[in-house]
Amino acid sequence: MGHENFSVISELILVGFSNYPQTEIPLFFLFSLVYLASLFGNTTVIILVILYFSLQTPMYIFLCHLAFLNIFFSTFVVPKMLFNFLASRKVISYNFCIAQTYITLFLESTECFLLAVMALDRYVAICYPLRYLLIMNWSVCVALALGAWTIGFFASVVPLYLTILPLCGPYVVDYIFCELPILLHMFCADTSLLETIMATGGAGTVLFPFLFIILSYLRILVAVMTIDSIKGRKKAFSTCTSHLIAVIMYYGTGMIRYLRPKSLYSAEGDKLISVFYAVINPMLNPFIYSLRNKEMKEGMKKVMGKYKLKTKQQITD
Repeated sequence: MGHENFSVISELILVGFSNYPQTEIPLFFLFSLVYLASLFGNTTVIILVILYFSLQTPMYIFLCHLAFLNIFFSTFVVPKMLFNFLASRKVISYNFCIAQTYITLFLESTECFLLAVMALDRYVAICYPLRYLLIMNWSVCVALALGAWTIGFFASVVPLYLTILPLCGPYVVDYIFCELPILLHMFCADTSLLETIMATGGAGTVLFPFLFIILSYLRILVAVMTIDSIKGRKKAFSTCTSHLIAVIMYYGTGMIRYLRPKSLYSAEGDKLISVFYAVINPMLNPFIYSLRNKEMKEGMKKVMGKYKLKTKQQITD
């Protein structure tokens, strides 16, 4: 079924926010600024971790993977959305639409597993502080990160490839980008099998990692409550705050979008959710996780200090 000829569709209408033409120019400038902030924040995280040796710890290694995922996701979605704000014909090519469907599903699944890996990292750091670097060594970190990407791929792209159906007209995508829940309404044949696989995949890629995160934090809570000093408890909790905020934001939108009946989909409501997920969340993540941390600020100062010193030397020479 996944190998059938998808007829001769060349492009689809991508509605976006064209129903509110008066908002398109303001939204173009707003989302452009948010996208640039996202690129700057996530790229900064990656560069600082690479350049500053003290940041090359398991937590920041996983943050680098998350930053790269955020850049990849927003870049695959936002530029086309921005272009359509200014274009007279709001269209997207069929091939790019299908590519968006595969890529976004893959990255969404991978982020679920990355968040679970980061919860495991926080669990080991708090519950086994003296053995943390021994347990979370370089080989383990690489294996966990690559495992998140690999499982995300096989849990999303492969099932979709085997079950995706031909599209039927009218070829109108009432959304800001192509995504599986939206295309589900456009498939020609019976979608019951695909919906079943989608629900099963959602349980595996959303609920299972989420339950793992909850169990990890329950164990963390028990460990923190055994700490005698209030200062020690606050310090332990502070290392988890950023991750918890990101988990709540990500899984809140994820569960609303994927784990609900087809009859409850709302085009306008889904657009707002997608804006938060595809545009705003990738911009917030580096600031929530990293750029406000003491270690990251210190790394930024040292890297900038070295850059200024090098610039002065070049001018002097």
